[in-house]
Amino acid sequence: MRFLSADWIYPLHVSPIKDGVLQVSDKGEIINLFESRSEVLFDKLEIFEGLLCPGFVNAHCHLELSHLLGKAEKGKGFLDFVTAIQERNKFNEEVIQNAIIKAEAQMIKNGIVAVGDICNTTDTLLQKQKGNLQYYNFFETFQINEKKIKETLTSAKIIRDKFRNSGMKSTIVPHSPYSVPPKLMEEISNSFDNEDELLTIHMQEISDENQLFENNKGDFYNWLNKINASSEIWGKRNYSTDVLKELGRKKIILVHNTFSRKEDMSDNYYCTCPKANLYIERSLPDYSIFNPEKLCVGTDSLASNNSLSILEEILIVQKNSDFNLNTLLKIACKNGAEALGFENLGTFDKGKTPGVNLIPDFNKTKTIKII
Repeated sequence: MRFLSADWIYPLHVSPIKDGVLQVSDKGEIINLFESRSEVLFDKLEIFEGLLCPGFVNAHCHLELSHLLGKAEKGKGFLDFVTAIQERNKFNEEVIQNAIIKAEAQMIKNGIVAVGDICNTTDTLLQKQKGNLQYYNFFETFQINEKKIKETLTSAKIIRDKFRNSGMKSTIVPHSPYSVPPKLMEEISNSFDNEDELLTIHMQEISDENQLFENNKGDFYNWLNKINASSEIWGKRNYSTDVLKELGRKKIILVHNTFSRKEDMSDNYYCTCPKANLYIERSLPDYSIFNPEKLCVGTDSLASNNSLSILEEILIVQKNSDFNLNTLLKIACKNGAEALGFENLGTFDKGKTPGVNLIPDFNKTKTIKII
């Protein structure tokens, strides 16, 4: 049994507590939360400088792309980035696996306890079976040729079931509206086993997406025509409403939203990946349009980032928003846990095992200590 105290404790289900005490079992379970150090025998206290908060939740990552660190040039735009991603299979299995192992170790060191991870392969399965982190696996589909929809969905189900057979949360999801025609969107929704199953989709990540759907023109429109994409993809769809109707899900995480507008907002979870947005497009979302109770944060992949650190991500959000520290930590911990359905994480509620992070000085350091 441990009694942890710091300058501030951020439980995230109640207001921050100055000089409070967190009682934690040897297995990491939250036993109690005290308002004052005077409620605990002094010789039992472990007192730290800084703040204590729950473990971070990385709501959007591509762990299997970790071997592409540094392969895409910064600030060249999304289409250039796609070209770099297409090189992903030109590496041997040992290189890919070593990169996955190192990337996961980096997340653990940076205080991350759970991940919403995008998968296109089984490359991460072996490492995830070790149980070092909790994962929700999203098996991403993209298919611009309507004649290959059945084949695409069948392949995704085979991969998904391998993860499910290992006891992991796993769902088939669309990559984005511009890479998935309406028919495949509907097939994905129909593949769900229950209404509460979670779906995630890349949304309004780049400016040309709005141009494509609203005006049927722009670089994306030209690119999709060049690769013989089905015109059903843009057709008569309204980006911010029709696509969500096609998905027909109660629970969705919309990812990136770099070029979303207030009128595009809906009652869904949103995930921002600021470092990746700056890496690829040199742009950030307008954070004032989001409901902070539904906003999560992710790192994206090492193909579009130089680290996997939730603290680094929320420091950027802090500089570009009016969110206070308690809200920023909810975005980093509580909201992602709720969105991904990890009920034992995200807050210092009694009975949870959320992990405990010590941040010595939120505004001056990127250092995390796992308590």
